[in-house]
Amino acid sequence: MLTQTLHCSHCGSNHLVSNGRAPNGKLRYQCRSCQRYGRLNPSRSGYDEATKAQILAAYQERCSLRGLTRIFGVSRQTVTTWLKKAKDLPPLSQTLAPAQEGEALELDELWSFVVQRRNQKWVWLALCRRTRQIVAYAMGDRSAQTCRLLWKRIPLSYRHGLLYSDFWDSYSQVLPQEQHRAGGKDSGQTNHIERWNNTLRQRLARFVRKTLSFSKSEVMHENCLLLFLHHYNHQCLLRLR
Repeated sequence: MLTQTLHCSHCGSNHLVSNGRAPNGKLRYQCRSCQRYGRLNPSRSGYDEATKAQILAAYQERCSLRGLTRIFGVSRQTVTTWLKKAKDLPPLSQTLAPAQEGEALELDELWSFVVQRRNQKWVWLALCRRTRQIVAYAMGDRSAQTCRLLWKRIPLSYRHGLLYSDFWDSYSQVLPQEQHRAGGKDSGQTNHIERWNNTLRQRLARFVRKTLSFSKSEVMHENCLLLFLHHYNHQCLLRLR
């Protein structure tokens, strides 16, 4: 007759006592050595990297968290945990193609909100006209302070060409006068960044102007944007190669 010695998953001790059953019917125990509680033979419910990438790709195609639950059976809390790890991604500058001399940038600001529409969060973006990559972003209000943060985040190799924007005053206060070119939408000088704004709203439901999907925290709002920017820039980089 074979016997199996059970060990605590926390400290490795075999001094375990029964402690009832978990809601799923599995036996629970308490370790007398470390006083921790656990389950015998807990189920492994982790997702492999391929499945995780597929779920996150679906999220970036305007699928809501509840929609992911209905399609993949994944918990909303699990996806939220993955999205929170976007802050650990490498700097956005590492996703960019090498800059060429005199790269032209298009700059624009995008309206969004967190929790309530009156809690506005403006997304400032700088797009490289040649590669179509987003070279920098900033999130905040619509003041020159946020514009200054955007300019600071633009890599030095991308700062030497012409800078195209609309007539918003913050740009003229921050951007070098000899490089800055302000114009209206009819000028066509900001067509690419304006089109990219539509792409963002089409792909991430929380950035749509009228939607049932919205961010409940500023951290998640920025994390979802950052994850999308990394994915988008990598796709552009593959096309350039």
